[in-house]
Amino acid sequence: MTKKQFNQKAAMIAGITGGVISGLVKLGWENILPPRTADRDQTNPPQQLLQQVGVPASVTHATYTYSGQQLPAVSYMMHFGFSTTFAVAYSLWARQHPKAQAGSSALFGLGIWTAFHHGILPALGTIPSAKKQPTEEHVSEAIGHVLWMWTADWVSAAIYDRLTKKH
Repeated sequence: MTKKQFNQKAAMIAGITGGVISGLVKLGWENILPPRTADRDQTNPPQQLLQQVGVPASVTHATYTYSGQQLPAVSYMMHFGFSTTFAVAYSLWARQHPKAQAGSSALFGLGIWTAFHHGILPALGTIPSAKKQPTEEHVSEAIGHVLWMWTADWVSAAIYDRLTKKH
């Protein structure tokens, strides 16, 4: 068996595609099991983080209208930016080091959840400490991050394989 040559451009394109599609999956999951109470979602973590660095609420709470509904434009930009950034990072890593995946991208998703929702965001004061977050939030976010990264991995693997397939 010969080792396939790593194609960085294909891995990045695959990661971007996987990031967008997996971001949609995570949004759908959060509609089924919302991670936060309605009160805590008045200013969601992406909005809060931006406000902490000086972006005014008039920007962080900017919306657009679709089908008569106000939708959070800036929150979606942050959501898809985060999703795509980590999907590209995972795609580059997984395509270059396939054995390092250990059979599942779920651990990567859980690692991102733990790092951000138990470490970085509470340390910044963006969200409450892990002990003060409700169980429902932990369940939604943990499962959501696994589904997100599985999707990103599956999509990016399929796209990478198509882009690097010899004709």
